[in-house]
Amino acid sequence: MILAAKIVLVVVSIVLVASILLQSGRSAGLGAITGGGNEGGASRRGKGADPMLAKATSVIAIVFYLVTLVIAYLVAHS
Repeated sequence: MILAAKIVLVVVSIVLVASILLQSGRSAGLGAITGGGNEGGASRRGKGADPMLAKATSVIAIVFYLVTLVIAYLVAHS
């Protein structure tokens, strides 16, 4: 059970890092790879992608936190 939770934690961690890096920020980060960078004032990325990605990041962060708590509980009570 602990091993399965740790595997889930690793997968959630990778998804969380990817979702954070895909968000466009001041320097555009990895979001520029998908067209998030502003080239000459014309953006190729839709305006609706960033808010959706921010919400997804929040949900993934909550899942990360909950899985971490489950692992801590399982380790403490095993």
